Amino acid sequence: MRTPPSHDGDVVLGEDWVAPDTATSSELRDDRARRSIISLRGSPLARKIITFNLIALNVLVAGILYLNSTRDSLAVQRISALVAQAELVADVVEAQLPAGAPVNLATGDGVDVDATLAALDLRRGHEVFVFDTANMLIAKNQGTLAPLQPESASGEDLALLTDGLSWLWNAISGPFASEPTAPPAIEEQLRPLVARSISGETQVSEALDGAGGALFSVVTPIEQGGSAVGVVALTSASGEIDAMVRSERERVLQMFVIATLVSIGLSLVLASTIANPLSDLATAAELGRDKNARKVNPGRIRIPDLTARPDEIGRLSGALRGMIAALYNRIDGNEQFAADVAHEIKNPLASLRSAVGTLRMVKRDDQREKLLDVIDHDVRRLDRLVSDISNASRLDSELVKEEEEPFNLLHMLGNLSDYLGEDARSKGIEFISDLPANPIEVQGLEARLAQVFVNLITNAISFCEDGDAIRIWARKRENRVLVVVEDTGPGIPDQALTKIFKRFYSQRPDEHFGNNSGLGLAISKQIVEAHGGVIWAENIRPTDADITSEPLGARFVVGLPV
Repeated sequence: MRTPPSHDGDVVLGEDWVAPDTATSSELRDDRARRSIISLRGSPLARKIITFNLIALNVLVAGILYLNSTRDSLAVQRISALVAQAELVADVVEAQLPAGAPVNLATGDGVDVDATLAALDLRRGHEVFVFDTANMLIAKNQGTLAPLQPESASGEDLALLTDGLSWLWNAISGPFASEPTAPPAIEEQLRPLVARSISGETQVSEALDGAGGALFSVVTPIEQGGSAVGVVALTSASGEIDAMVRSERERVLQMFVIATLVSIGLSLVLASTIANPLSDLATAAELGRDKNARKVNPGRIRIPDLTARPDEIGRLSGALRGMIAALYNRIDGNEQFAADVAHEIKNPLASLRSAVGTLRMVKRDDQREKLLDVIDHDVRRLDRLVSDISNASRLDSELVKEEEEPFNLLHMLGNLSDYLGEDARSKGIEFISDLPANPIEVQGLEARLAQVFVNLITNAISFCEDGDAIRIWARKRENRVLVVVEDTGPGIPDQALTKIFKRFYSQRPDEHFGNNSGLGLAISKQIVEAHGGVIWAENIRPTDADITSEPLGARFVVGLPV
């Protein structure tokens, strides 16, 4: 296994590099130590996640409590039971009435109503009343049996959550509520029902008792010979339904509290898996920004490696690491370019300085003319260098700013062949253009790619002599197009094949020294690679089997995606 070299504090951010724990900056480690898993104060994102989850849960519970049909169903069941009991009591009284004789319930003529009611077994809280046809109360009785209590109802009076919410609501609405009025006695509430029940129909109502509890009443007629001689009224226990509903709401609120705690816990876990990695990424970027701004402890920005995560945070980490790597590659390239520029400019400047110093000492006119020629050559060389360096330095930004468009590559190559072919033929060089008939469209910057082929063709012309030939041809291969520029010049020295695309490198005869900056092929390579293509150079040999044979010329190949 190959061990990566040490970089004295710098971290190499390659695609396959995984940052060890020791590579994390001390500032980032300190920030992680200060930030716990439940650090809500320092994480707005975590607060938002918890808030939104709780809002959804509260809306759900509020809807359950508001739209809960438990009370309605319990009320329907209780009323049905009361109707059955009231009709049963009326049947008992009717069974004691003499057949065919008129009955007066007020005088007890024909039936002892008090004794009949006293013999009934009613649960505590229930009351039974008997009224005559004149709406007068004849008799009443209260239940004495203990109410039925299911085993699950033990301790149900302890409803802390429900009572607490009720108290809070009363405290809030108390100042705005009107003074409650005491409801009338139960007998007075039953009299309107009695009057309507005399017609022979059972009446049902829901009212409030003195304590504010729900009270259900059922009034049914006592009939003899098809006509009503009185009515029986039966009332439920005060607040019976309210107690059941209160118990159900208490269970719902208890589940709500449990669900809230679980939701907060899960939200914290979710927030920690989202907010903490994002905070690490932001902290790493801010540390790099602050270091560069203060010029203190300048070091490479260390972006945490979260690419193992199969989510958007992993993608973000990979994208940031790639951006940082590209940025430092660009910085390193600019530093190297600046060093190369300084080196290249120093050469003509040194020659100029030497020529100017010598010019002051020479006396002969022919020597002065030679020195002036040297000065003129060096000045033109500096001018060419500055122009080419300016173009090269603007190339990166222009490649990013300009919009790529589809264009016909063969049409552009045909125009270049027509123009540059004339220049080659004027020098006695045969120029051959071998382009397909069908158009080939590529996506890119036409002017920049034209600059590439102009560089290649003019470079070939500069190396050819009278009687040589240049051939440009193109072929489409699946999803790529190959454009080849060949010449029958002297070829490329083997040791220079890997160097000719470097900046300021030039392999030319001595008589052409200083006439080229050595940036043309480097710029061409940069343009081609910006379009997702490749470019390389090779020698044309009589046979591939003998690589030591003298080259027949040079070949430059450009591959572009289509």
